[in-house]
Amino acid sequence: MISFLLGTLQLLYRIWFYILVSIPIVILFPVLLILTSSERLYPQFFWVARNIWANIILYGMFFRPKVYREEPLKKNESYMLVANHTSMMDIMMMLKVSRNPFVFVGKQELAKIPLFGFFYKRVCILVDRSSAKSRTLVYKRAQRRLQQGMSICIFPEGGVPDDSSVLLDAFKDGAFKLALTHEIPIVPIAFVDNKKRFSYNFFSGSPGKMRAVVMPFIQTKGLDAKQTDTLRDNIRAQILSVLQKYNCK
Repeated sequence: MISFLLGTLQLLYRIWFYILVSIPIVILFPVLLILTSSERLYPQFFWVARNIWANIILYGMFFRPKVYREEPLKKNESYMLVANHTSMMDIMMMLKVSRNPFVFVGKQELAKIPLFGFFYKRVCILVDRSSAKSRTLVYKRAQRRLQQGMSICIFPEGGVPDDSSVLLDAFKDGAFKLALTHEIPIVPIAFVDNKKRFSYNFFSGSPGKMRAVVMPFIQTKGLDAKQTDTLRDNIRAQILSVLQKYNCK
């Protein structure tokens, strides 16, 4: 009986999440339509997403978001934001991490989600990881956005770990190649509570603290492209170290 009640509560909690995601989009639909009509208006769209949409979801789910910073992001500078990926809440927490407008590089499949997907495909850089052509186009679009002064956010695992893994064994190269090409700092970030608080398992989730740890930035100016593998592996090791420190599972 207790198990049934717990499962029912978690189901309702998950449904409540989708309601919170949708309501601000419905209410602000005309505004969002205008702000996503041109890349020039993206900073205004980002402000709405960060300060209204993400906060409604995070606090509406009774999470207590907290960002610990070992180094602050500087205004009007471009960065490559990289983090572990374990939850749908990663998007909202990344918006809490950075006041600087950034563009997500995300999975093409998310564009199929009703309502959310409509704006997702208008503002994000979509990638089909099974297509070499798609990966090339992603690289070009990300370069253009960096040239416009934006930052880029990529979850370099290229997927979501299963319940028995803390972090996937290997990161993808794309984020690190872009950072080296444009000589922008890489910002390693660890989401230490997202999986525990709201994993991809439908019958899971609970209110509570949700922390992000922003590690010291990795400068790429003057580094050679041949150092991509070393850079990638070192950053993965840093993120894994923080997750293990917080006893993430």
